[in-house]
Amino acid sequence: MSFPMILANDFRRQWDETREDALQVFDQVGARGWFVLGREVREFEQALASFWGLEHAVGVGSGMDAIEISLRVLGCAPGDRVLTTPLSAFATTLAIVRIGAIPVFVDTDEHGLVDLARCRDFLRQRPGVRHFVPVHLYGHSLPVPELRRMREAFGLKLVEDCAQSIGADFQGEAPGSAGQLAATSFYPTKNLGAMGDGGAILCRDAELDARVRALRDYGQTAKYRHEFLGYNSRLDELQAAFLLHAILPRLEQWTRRRREIASAYVQGIRHGDVRVPGAPHGSNSCWHLFPVFVPPERRDRFLEYLKAAGVEAGLHYPTAIPDQPALGTVPFELADECAVARRLCRSEVSLPVHPFLTGTDVARVIEAVNAW
Repeated sequence: MSFPMILANDFRRQWDETREDALQVFDQVGARGWFVLGREVREFEQALASFWGLEHAVGVGSGMDAIEISLRVLGCAPGDRVLTTPLSAFATTLAIVRIGAIPVFVDTDEHGLVDLARCRDFLRQRPGVRHFVPVHLYGHSLPVPELRRMREAFGLKLVEDCAQSIGADFQGEAPGSAGQLAATSFYPTKNLGAMGDGGAILCRDAELDARVRALRDYGQTAKYRHEFLGYNSRLDELQAAFLLHAILPRLEQWTRRRREIASAYVQGIRHGDVRVPGAPHGSNSCWHLFPVFVPPERRDRFLEYLKAAGVEAGLHYPTAIPDQPALGTVPFELADECAVARRLCRSEVSLPVHPFLTGTDVARVIEAVNAW
């Protein structure tokens, strides 16, 4: 008996659930005739800030724009060094490079999160470094209290990359609450995903919020009053409406389901060559991804085997950022050899963890992994 492929992301099942709400709000936006920076964006920003537990949220064009604009608002300039992780989507580093700043890569721990102890050591040795972009990867939360202590101890301008961590917390504190600014993404695969690109910047400070709002809209502080050299980076009304009415109200339920699936994997996968690290201590993860780690020399065969067993798996991320060819044209620094991150890049496999998996789907994934 053959079974349908278990997909890494199942947007068809998502559309089945959200279609009625989505079509209704799209019709409302079309009938209203206002498509940029209107009511839907304002109401979504308010709802997102409330969900996150922060005072302000500003919709922008993408997650990468959210990081770049945040760094600019905090005064990051060409030539400044920015501490960050070698293990993330390339957009995290690209935002730094686009400013003309110099990324400084610090190795990760065994969960793939930037090693904060190594970051502390580097900052003690290089007191001139003032910018830090940590990534809450895979849906895990870095230790929020430790990030806050580092910010205070070293006078850091801290932009938290929260693109994968909405709904997570560290001992009750949300990622994004330690830095001056937090950046997130609404790329379709994200837990709060749009039907295209989008992002947001979150903060507590009203002055930072006002500066972000100006920069996203050509640097305007009022119509035709350009105080800054800004961007055209605005979350549009259709995407905001979809996120506000079709996705955000379901996010808590979907996150609970992701956690159920992750718990089943942690308890059920038992294979000597498949390391299942689970969540870091203290992190109540939202499981944007479910990474497992296999011997690098066997990874291709593992992926082929899963595909033959009807399980679509992914790779996040197969090449460490400092090893990407594009960085050969710009300056960057390594705080250490990034040996852990590079090893994880060679061995990581992402199992399906989206909220539309059935109990049968989950059991099939576990059985396939254990039978490898």
